[in-house]
Amino acid sequence: MERASKLPNRLASRRSFLRAGLALGAGAAGTAFVGLPAFAKTQSGINAGDAAILRFLAAAEILETDLWQQYNELGGVQDGEVPGGSGSPTYTKALEVLDGDMPQYIHDNTEDELTHFRFINAYLASQGAKTVDLDKFRTLPSSKATGAQQIGRLTNLMQLTVDTSYWTRYRSRTKNPDFGDTFPPAVPDLAHGKFPAIPRSDKDLTPSDHIQAIANTAGFHFAFIEQGGTSLYPSLAQRVTSPEVLRILLSIGPTETMHFQTWFDKAGNAPPLTDPTNGLTFPDLNAPPLGGEDFQTNLIMPEPTIFLRRTFPVVSIIRPTETKGAAMAAATGLTADGLFIGQSEEFFDVLRGLAEAADAARKES
Repeated sequence: MERASKLPNRLASRRSFLRAGLALGAGAAGTAFVGLPAFAKTQSGINAGDAAILRFLAAAEILETDLWQQYNELGGVQDGEVPGGSGSPTYTKALEVLDGDMPQYIHDNTEDELTHFRFINAYLASQGAKTVDLDKFRTLPSSKATGAQQIGRLTNLMQLTVDTSYWTRYRSRTKNPDFGDTFPPAVPDLAHGKFPAIPRSDKDLTPSDHIQAIANTAGFHFAFIEQGGTSLYPSLAQRVTSPEVLRILLSIGPTETMHFQTWFDKAGNAPPLTDPTNGLTFPDLNAPPLGGEDFQTNLIMPEPTIFLRRTFPVVSIIRPTETKGAAMAAATGLTADGLFIGQSEEFFDVLRGLAEAADAARKES
């Protein structure tokens, strides 16, 4: 995700947790996670910085699990591994235009995120450290489409503003967001407006180009979510002290990259169209005025680019991986995406507290 300092002011100021200089309220739940010296030890020896990083990652994985469960209920495989929902055949068919195996991929991505947050919380508990529980914030509404559970949610998939600049960022041979570079979006319309990535009700199942536009939005959103995790784990790994905590980050992080490459590939299959209900346009990325290496849809591996210093040869890498402000940048990016529309001020205070604590962690020398 782009560094927080690079986001437009209107996004950087969104909600209380993004306001410059905001202090956590004395009663905010997030204050339970901050304030320990960076080198303080938990009961079993893990330092407070490592615990703070793991807590932020647990929160991120809880939020990911919540959004992926919503996708799976309507467009994935429903079984005992990922319980809940009964599927929407029309939405699923639209997703399968991107790839016939989309339901299985959505299911497996959902299960992965579920195991990630459960493992991280279990590890924190084993170390005598505080765990993360966001259940009190499950207040957002579910889709009313047939197939979705009617339960409280943490995330909102019905009003998304999706940044698709990851598309050109991973194809550029001369730029890197760690140097402050910016990149054009693959689907400019998704950055302007609030669009559903799941059917809001059965009314969204027609006309055919409308439900396909919703599925296309989901396809690009899948990759947006997973590119964030792809960068977040190596960014925060640079701050941990414990070899075991480092092993956790180096073991979970690459699975996020596997997710990202899968969705990067599938998004390229989204058919060009214009949604007749709202004008959202998905361009043909292989045709003028687009096309070329920056937009070509069958390029799914990171093109070599600059890294560390411009004087070094270009290299194929994950980007960004700058560690400064990495957690807050992730929180900012998810908020700008519209995932938390409708959440309480307390939720944003908690999220900010977790991000600030993770970014304050420093590796013991």
